[in-house]
Amino acid sequence: MSARIHIAIAEPSIIIRSGIISVLKRLTTLNLEIFEITDITQLSAQLCKRHAEILIVNPTFLGIASLQQVKSEVATKDLKYIALQNALNDTATLNAYDETISIYDTAEQIKDKISKLCYDEDSDNENGKQELSSREKEIIVCVVKGMTNKQIAGYLCLSTHTVITHRRNIANKLQIHSPAGLTIYAIVNKLVELNDVKD
Repeated sequence: MSARIHIAIAEPSIIIRSGIISVLKRLTTLNLEIFEITDITQLSAQLCKRHAEILIVNPTFLGIASLQQVKSEVATKDLKYIALQNALNDTATLNAYDETISIYDTAEQIKDKISKLCYDEDSDNENGKQELSSREKEIIVCVVKGMTNKQIAGYLCLSTHTVITHRRNIANKLQIHSPAGLTIYAIVNKLVELNDVKD
């Protein structure tokens, strides 16, 4: 069994918080210990008192307190911050986090994101690139076919913001920042046939 990962969940809604916990408990390949933080005034104190490798937090839950303020109060370099995106958040806010989980992500996507933060950093650096999730591969295929973010969102039943987040993750993983580059990647890795490419 892999090393235990301690995860703190800071979300005021019991429905959303319980849903996240339920999904995390299904990830049997990960050895997780989960604790909940329901009071924003206790966030820093709880994180200082209880060891955690990952904090999953709703950015709107922080209210007037900023993520930067929490980071300075907790002062734990190893703590990774995941934004729980259940509403529209601006890109600048989300960029301050190590990762983003959408309420529309599958259990497999959540597992991949947690694993990437905790286990894959060294192996990713050695290999030079990270594995794409199946959803990310689907999005690449859509981009290659010439679909806009809005069209991809409608086709895959996602929010446009989730598509943008996936595209940012794809760019970070592959270090490819253009549709032309993604097209070459998709052809070389047999994600699409040459006749699937939009002129």
